[in-house]
Amino acid sequence: MLISSRTPCSGWHLHRGPVTALALTLLLVLAACKREVAEEAPPPRPVRTVVVEKGGLGQSIVLTGQIQAEKEVALAFRIGGRVVERSVDRGDRVTPEQVVAKLDAQNELNSLRSARAALAAANARLEQDSNHFDRQDTLLKQGWTTRANFDQAQQALRTAQAAVDDAKAQVEIAEDRVSYTQLQAGLTGTVTSRAAESGEVVQAGQMVFMVARDSGWDAAFDVPAQVLRTAPGDADVIIALTDDPNITAKGRVRQVDPQADPVTRTFKVRVAVNDPPPEMRLGATVTGRMEVDHGHGISLPASALTATDKNPAVWVVNPDSLTVGLKPVEVLRFDPGTVVLSGGLDGGEIVVTAGVQALHPGQKVRPLGARS
Repeated sequence: MLISSRTPCSGWHLHRGPVTALALTLLLVLAACKREVAEEAPPPRPVRTVVVEKGGLGQSIVLTGQIQAEKEVALAFRIGGRVVERSVDRGDRVTPEQVVAKLDAQNELNSLRSARAALAAANARLEQDSNHFDRQDTLLKQGWTTRANFDQAQQALRTAQAAVDDAKAQVEIAEDRVSYTQLQAGLTGTVTSRAAESGEVVQAGQMVFMVARDSGWDAAFDVPAQVLRTAPGDADVIIALTDDPNITAKGRVRQVDPQADPVTRTFKVRVAVNDPPPEMRLGATVTGRMEVDHGHGISLPASALTATDKNPAVWVVNPDSLTVGLKPVEVLRFDPGTVVLSGGLDGGEIVVTAGVQALHPGQKVRPLGARS
């Protein structure tokens, strides 16, 4: 009776029931896992931040240069010859009347003796022609000579006088050339360079010594063109010795070369040093510091800068929700390691400075410690 009451339908239910229940259970477990995965939010991304502050955009420019003389004079002989004496060397002090070198003066002394002999002969001829003219003048007044003889005597007297004048000039020239064999400093200063030795033959005008005047020192710097464009021309410069920064002096730009150096592409700038201390000797290496004021703005680490629509921007953290958003900014200039902004931020914002590459708008972040 029981066996005969089984039907195919009831037999199917008894055979497939456990399998169906197991499948449904698995489906429910998988659906619950999916819901848990979908509902679990990603952890906040750690980022490094900085609290920006608006302030002065002062820039400190520091360059290395050298102490040089404001004016240097090249000493040279006016005539050529062989150097027989050199009485000063590099680093020696000289005075205006001091003889610093001598040439062999034998040829010039011979020329002077010849000129003096010629002057003596011209004076003798002048005396003779003068006596002859006086006689002709007396005879003409007494009627014992002709006008032609008188005119001839007068012409000879004038020629003799001109010859004497010429001989005197030659003597003066010869005396000057003898004096030119002695080279005088002609100024008070310090010898910075020497270009001739005893026994050497030099030409007229060839530099023998370079002398730096005592009138003032310059600090000479090789300045890039970008610095020249940003730095004011009348700014004060603090000059300090490189080996002892405590020794300082103030200076002001005195001269800027109009043309750049063809090799370094920098411009030579001379800064007049006011009251240089004794330790600032010629040739000393110094540093020049100048403060440049560019108004007010915000300075950030260069790593904070990113872009949106090909325009510069930064990631700003919302302090309430700790989410980030892009904010366009205006860049004033780029400095080594930093970027200076002229607009876009008001100050007080929290800006991401590290980890900006992996952020997206609205993403939660975990600041690693904001600093001001």
